[in-house]
Amino acid sequence: MGTLALAAKITHVPSMYLSELDGPRKGFRQAAIDGHREISRRCRELGVDTLVVFDTHWLVNANYHINCGPHFKGLYTSNELPHFIANMDYEFPGNPALGKLLAGSANALGVETMAHDATTLAPEYGTLVPMRYMNADQHFKVISVSSLCTSHYLHDSARLGWALRRAVEDHYDGTVAFLASGSLSHRFAQNGQAPEFATRIWSPFLETLDERVVRMWQDGDWAEFCGMLPEYAAKGHGEGFMHDTAMLLGALGWSDYDGQVEVLTPYFAASGTGQINALFPVTAQTGAAIPRPQASAPANVPNSSRL
Repeated sequence: MGTLALAAKITHVPSMYLSELDGPRKGFRQAAIDGHREISRRCRELGVDTLVVFDTHWLVNANYHINCGPHFKGLYTSNELPHFIANMDYEFPGNPALGKLLAGSANALGVETMAHDATTLAPEYGTLVPMRYMNADQHFKVISVSSLCTSHYLHDSARLGWALRRAVEDHYDGTVAFLASGSLSHRFAQNGQAPEFATRIWSPFLETLDERVVRMWQDGDWAEFCGMLPEYAAKGHGEGFMHDTAMLLGALGWSDYDGQVEVLTPYFAASGTGQINALFPVTAQTGAAIPRPQASAPANVPNSSRL
């Protein structure tokens, strides 16, 4: 019935907002902003009606959650970086009907998920920053999915991604984009050193690791990447433990995915972290490689950093 028309891994660095403002950083994140605007242009060209954002700033300790209120509007100040994002206005429509379909499909596949359509819960800045540049005219409806998952297996997030695609393609009368909003490596600069790392990665190891991963994406080495994702998430200090990436790859077929990534905003550094805007072409998949449920793990292995 419906169509997953576009999938992407995107940045949401708060310095994009600073880049708009008068001052010493004005314009220095223009490439990232332009990448968001290009994604928006392509979504419009493809007839996308709803952007589903896997938000690594929405922390949850149990279950998966979908924020699908009918409308979102407000002023946002980051509790994490209030000197970067202060009183940023936002407004866009939601999509309660699709949110309920997404949750229903996930639950049917054994991934416990809750849709919140009657809620005062506001989106986090992993959603708000991209929407500022992709959806300033409120053209798209927006749904946010919790992706900072503290007690979850990465393979369950992959299964969630596949379930969300099934909901769109089997039950939704419309066209959707999935956006994994999170970084590559995410080791922030040590306190007091942030200014000198504004455009630098924290360590040569992390930079080399990220650059190798981007090459794997461009070459389509998905079996290798999916196999290393748990260790990459742990050793690369993955944002949200890289659950957004697991969700995106799950939606695309996991290790059976056969697309090759198109980089829109080349890899760049922000406060020590590694960032990118990249399109993952949506190809036909059966979902055969999506991991099965896992009931337990060795006690000394964090749930959120392994399959």
